[in-house]
Amino acid sequence: MNLPLFIAHRIYRDNDSGKQVSRPAVLIAMIGIAIGLAVMIVTVSVIVGFKKEVRDKIAGFGSHIQITNLNAGSLYESLPISMTTAELDSLRANTDIHYVQRYSLKAGMIKTDEAFQGMLLKGIGPEYDTEFFRRHLLEGEMPQFSDTASSNRVVISRSLADKLKLKLGDKIDTYFIQDNIRARRLIIAGIYQTNLTEFDNLYLVTDLYTVNRLNRWETDRFSGLELTVNDYSRLEDITWELASGLEGKTDRYGQEFCARNIEQLNPGIFAWLGILDVNIWVILVLMIGVAGFTMISGLLIIIIERTSMIGVLKSLGADNRTIRHLFLWFSVFLIGKGMLWGNAIGLAFYFVQRFFGLFKLDPTTYYMDTVPVSFNLWIFLLLNVGTLLASVLMLVGPSYLIARIRPADSMRYE
Repeated sequence: MNLPLFIAHRIYRDNDSGKQVSRPAVLIAMIGIAIGLAVMIVTVSVIVGFKKEVRDKIAGFGSHIQITNLNAGSLYESLPISMTTAELDSLRANTDIHYVQRYSLKAGMIKTDEAFQGMLLKGIGPEYDTEFFRRHLLEGEMPQFSDTASSNRVVISRSLADKLKLKLGDKIDTYFIQDNIRARRLIIAGIYQTNLTEFDNLYLVTDLYTVNRLNRWETDRFSGLELTVNDYSRLEDITWELASGLEGKTDRYGQEFCARNIEQLNPGIFAWLGILDVNIWVILVLMIGVAGFTMISGLLIIIIERTSMIGVLKSLGADNRTIRHLFLWFSVFLIGKGMLWGNAIGLAFYFVQRFFGLFKLDPTTYYMDTVPVSFNLWIFLLLNVGTLLASVLMLVGPSYLIARIRPADSMRYE
């Protein structure tokens, strides 16, 4: 039998001890552990959830990887590419790629009797995955767009509709400049809202056929391909493999290909999201530090209170190492109890926020109207293991105080 563990367990279960000095210190130490772990669980779940929500919204407008014309200098300068059916099938057969879809872009302007607004008309084909827009649709429907016929229907964002005082079913006049001014009248079939302001204020969605006609492109040409990957953690590697495979290749019109992912296309947003990782580490270090120091103070008080017991154990032949292990095991019991409460508080917050959205945000600032949360089992386990190990390691140093206690003096200690 492990003697230090056995004695530590008996001390932990001893509720009839006449010595009450350490009880407030022990309670404070457990509260410190509980609050520290709960704050870490809440912080990580919120920041990871926020990053995932923003990333998914950006990917909803442009997928994970885009293959475009190498000479296209900006989003508004839409130069076409073309791919054969065999080349498209080859991309779809790639095990790293989940989905491949075409799109075309045309910059233009919406004009009403009272106002006008610049926009980017995005044409999509029948194979396009519209789940993202359906999920954020507020009114109307997401039409099944075609690449062979014009529907004259468009899906617009709530922010643009409010600015231009438009509603579902209204006809809007759009104007495009290419050699001369071209106009199209479109009917609002749906209104969406993602709260990603930079994109909501820019994109209108219609059929691929209409945008290709506005660009005066052949039916086999388009602005680019959007690719969704199966494993986002391998995004950089997959992008590099695709770019290497397309390097030097041209389509039947002599246009070169370029492959870029959403992090390369939106460096500002993803750099900002990367800074949030620093916040996580700062909070983790601070919370572990606070929890560890409260446990150190609690352990020192317990050692002082149990000085006579330490003397008895030493007189019976127990060495300093055995007694140190005894108090470290006792600390593990206290830390474990505090962690149970911390997990309960952290998980309660997660489930309440996940299913009821109790805490709200300003969507114009944070891109969403409720605090997002995300649960990752591995991160949850790492937080628990890390908290336990860090707290115990911080107690190793103070436990050496036991070596300075002499049996002759400690047995007379009151």
